[in-house]
Amino acid sequence: MKQGGKAMAEVQAPMNVRNVDGSVSVIDIDGEVTGASESTLAEAYSQASANGAQTVILNFTGLDYMNSSGIGLLVTTLIRAQRQGQKLMAYGLTDHYRQIFTLTRLDEAITIHPDEKTALAAS
Repeated sequence: MKQGGKAMAEVQAPMNVRNVDGSVSVIDIDGEVTGASESTLAEAYSQASANGAQTVILNFTGLDYMNSSGIGLLVTTLIRAQRQGQKLMAYGLTDHYRQIFTLTRLDEAITIHPDEKTALAAS
C-alpha cells in the first residue's frame, strides 16, 4: 500500500484470536503495538467479539514494544468493550508495561493477571 507516494509501514503486531469457549476470547499480540497497529487490533477485537464473548483477554507475552499511540489503541479497545458490556483483561505484561498501565490508570479498567490460566479463572 502506498499513501502520498511513500510506502506505508508494515503492520507491526501480528495478532491471533483464540476462542477459548463461547464467552471468552484471547487476542495474542506479537511484536510492536503502535499507531500502525490500529486496523490489526480493531480487526482482532472484532473477531474476538464475533462469537458473543463476554470477556476479551489480551495476551502481551509476545509484545516487544508499545508506544503512546499503542496505549491510545488500548483505550479505544477498552471503550469498545465497555460499550458492548464486555470485560477486558490482560496478562503477560512486563514490569515496565505494568508500570505504564498503573501510571495511565489503565489497570483500573483492564484487569491484569500474571498468566492465561489466572485470567481464564477470573473470567
